[in-house]
Amino acid sequence: MYTPKLSSRLAVEALGTFWLVFIGCGSAIFNAKFAVQGLSGQPVQLGIGHLGVAIAFGLAVTTMAYAVGHVSGAHFNPAVTIGIAIAKRFEWREVPAYVGAQLVGGLLAGGALAGLVSSKGLPTTGNLAANGYGSHSPGGFGLGGVLVVEALVTAFFVYIILGATKDDAPKGFAPLAIGFGLLLAHLVAIPISNASINPARSTAVAFFNGNGAVGQLWVFWVAPIVGGLIAGTTYAWITGEQREHLDISGSTDTVSNAAVDDQGRPILDD
Repeated sequence: MYTPKLSSRLAVEALGTFWLVFIGCGSAIFNAKFAVQGLSGQPVQLGIGHLGVAIAFGLAVTTMAYAVGHVSGAHFNPAVTIGIAIAKRFEWREVPAYVGAQLVGGLLAGGALAGLVSSKGLPTTGNLAANGYGSHSPGGFGLGGVLVVEALVTAFFVYIILGATKDDAPKGFAPLAIGFGLLLAHLVAIPISNASINPARSTAVAFFNGNGAVGQLWVFWVAPIVGGLIAGTTYAWITGEQREHLDISGSTDTVSNAAVDDQGRPILDD
């Protein structure tokens, strides 16, 4: 199986995480609530609401999984990378590089969103869809509730990824299952924590958002990673399958007994 070089995989991990943050958080920032003046002079709400934001996150990961999943495996999330590594689907030695690329892509998207908000003369403080608990939770949920929900929905999200990417799963449908899984997780988590499920997504906007987001950021690293670890360590036991040999780190070709050049690339006959 031919695996793209690491630099290419890191580039698309950054690209995919940028898209996820830009579309998902951008929808929450600019379009969750959008009122215009109607013909009667009264404001008309045209925003997409929580459902629309959840759909945006789900479609963002689905589209990029189809676009570049064959290159990097389409993790776009440190909790996913760590979860599938502990499930023995991914090499631990590449985890730091993947997480770093995801953070770079997310922070670039967070900076772009902050720039757009500032370009309208609006303050970025408290207005960048940051995650939080207590007074920073949309529904006023406390630390304990946020920790439990974030860990729980992330665990199920990683379960979905591990199941949908098996070699005997229906071919071509993994991105759809993963996207729908993320959408459903957001439907529950948005009112509770503004829905992280992804440390890179939380980090991407926290430093631009301020307003206590940085001080609470640790929660949105700890809880999703704990969820990923739970899923990674229990998936084989729950399903009764031992499929640690599977690889979702990215492949573009299956080459059987083919010659390769001195850089490990397959040599194809004319």
